[in-house]
Amino acid sequence: MFYLIGLGLNVKGISIEGLEAVKKCQKAYLESYTVELPYKVGELEKSLGKKVVELDRAAVESEMFVEEAKKKDIAMLVYGSPLAATTHISLLLKCKKENIPSKIIHSASVIDAIAETGLQLYKFGKTASMPKWQGNYKPESFIDIINENIKIKAHTLLLVDIGMPFSKSLKQLTEASANKVKIEKLVVCSRMGTREQDILYNNISKLKKKKVKSPFCIIIPSELHFIEEEALRRFKN
Repeated sequence: MFYLIGLGLNVKGISIEGLEAVKKCQKAYLESYTVELPYKVGELEKSLGKKVVELDRAAVESEMFVEEAKKKDIAMLVYGSPLAATTHISLLLKCKKENIPSKIIHSASVIDAIAETGLQLYKFGKTASMPKWQGNYKPESFIDIINENIKIKAHTLLLVDIGMPFSKSLKQLTEASANKVKIEKLVVCSRMGTREQDILYNNISKLKKKKVKSPFCIIIPSELHFIEEEALRRFKN
């Protein structure tokens, strides 16, 4: 059996069902390239009671480890939700093609956690991703998505490339949005679901002075309902 298991948002965020599955597996892999974990792998191993083998992008996309599930129980652990990336869908498709039994065990993701801001989830539009700029490589497609969402009065969840410091993310957002879309205030969600969770709401100029730990995401709010506005005031400082 091949298990695709979500870890949730903190080191103890895995479900009871997920934990039971991990314990009976002969081997547990961890997809560790799509997000910066808010804890050390050693802490996770202690919580699970199981040795974890980290896989980079190339190893995951090779799908070779799935073959092991033909003869034994294998777990693939994913931070947050197990199906947040299309790469993981391909693993399930491989199982179907190779007649390997598979099971998905869901858990909470940042998409669930951002509801704590008070912004209504059904008012979010398309999610955007902001890659790290390098040299002359400065893609700005995320600004187009933000603009499209604002036009339909939808909030935007902006996911930030792994390893990008908060200060750099604000600099890129400011530069990319200049003369294209008016962004006045942001919501910043850091280490959601952990003891170090932090939610900030303010103008970009004031947020630049804040220290924000990874992993974090940015929300560009659109037109606010009065309840959303009241909820966000809790995080303005």
